[in-house]
Amino acid sequence: MSVIPPISPPLLSPPPPPPTAKVRAAIVALVRNSDLHGLRMSMRQIEDRFNSRFNYPYIFLNDVAFTDEFKQGVRDLTKARVEFGILDHDSWKVPEWIDQARYEHVKQTAKYPHGEKDSYRKMCRFQSGYLHRHPLLKDLEYYWRIEPDVEYYCDIDYDPFVFMKQNGLKYGWNIALPEFMDTIRTLWNTTQKFIDEHPKLVAPNNLKEWIIDESGNYNGCHFWSNFEIVDLSFYRSPQYQAYFDYLDRAGGFFYERWGDAPVHSIAASLFLNASQVHYFGDIGYFHPQVFTCPAGSKQRGRCVCDSDQSLVQTGFCNVRFQRAQHRALHPDNSQ
Repeated sequence: MSVIPPISPPLLSPPPPPPTAKVRAAIVALVRNSDLHGLRMSMRQIEDRFNSRFNYPYIFLNDVAFTDEFKQGVRDLTKARVEFGILDHDSWKVPEWIDQARYEHVKQTAKYPHGEKDSYRKMCRFQSGYLHRHPLLKDLEYYWRIEPDVEYYCDIDYDPFVFMKQNGLKYGWNIALPEFMDTIRTLWNTTQKFIDEHPKLVAPNNLKEWIIDESGNYNGCHFWSNFEIVDLSFYRSPQYQAYFDYLDRAGGFFYERWGDAPVHSIAASLFLNASQVHYFGDIGYFHPQVFTCPAGSKQRGRCVCDSDQSLVQTGFCNVRFQRAQHRALHPDNSQ
């Protein structure tokens, strides 16, 4: 029986890079004008913990024009460049191939969170397939997604973008949870059909073990994509784009409520090698109702949080990821 490494330190220990070593990257959020207060809270956190030292630009996107109040409110908090963009019609719509009567019935009868909302489904579709194609992101190598009302518990004294580039990492995460299965009833079956048609797109040393149960069905585990740091070449890759287009045509973003988190997670698990996915276990992070905190932070270190109160690190999906990645990276030492 092989020994599984502990969850709390990340698999790679990032040394602080030279201050001048930067990549083309930005901190990005899809937000509304009404999110101003919550976004300012998040920016205050990320500026204090990280970006006041590294000065990466912010990009804020909205389906309507940002108000002058919003623009000034976020600019007041940073010396970094801030850009504002509007979504185009194709990226924020109910596609013409969706059966409207069927869709309306789904919205009226759905029993899961946000089941009645057009906007939530449009958001999931946009984050899954269009965010990385927005013109403001076209020259970026990496992006860091943030959302309103989040907290960062730790001083981040290294550059995660540079760290990912130096180590050949494509996808970074720090919370993994099971999905509401009623929202993705046919997502895995649709994915299997895509893989059956395109078997060569699957990476040879993938993380499929993390996302399927003993019966070969999707277990619901996904990276909580409200925190993700991503090499955008992954989302721009032919395999990811083909996968998104296939899902989009299937209609599950609207007939069910397929989220960008399971879509990103399944894609990363299938199309990336295990060594390209990184757990940022050293970044303490809170998103309303759930948080992750590095072990021992209550007593020491550069984080202020209580790891004893966080169940994420020892939760089913986190532990399963650690084991699946360990087996993929060390096949000769696994059972």
